[in-house]
Amino acid sequence: MGERKSYILRIDEKKLKALEKWAADEFRSTNAQIEYILDQALRKAGRLKGKREEGIEETEEKD
Repeated sequence: MGERKSYILRIDEKKLKALEKWAADEFRSTNAQIEYILDQALRKAGRLKGKREEGIEETEEKD
């Protein structure tokens, strides 16, 4: 895995509580759960390729 960076996330309290419960249900930390959700969403959207974060690419429009 490449370099990790910190990022402050402002989130509604109700959503945070739901994330914390979800993370606990899956034996993950809240941070790991957020990363997992982002990873899955990026892969589904075709924005993340390969097994790790190193493949993030921006999409380019073709004329």
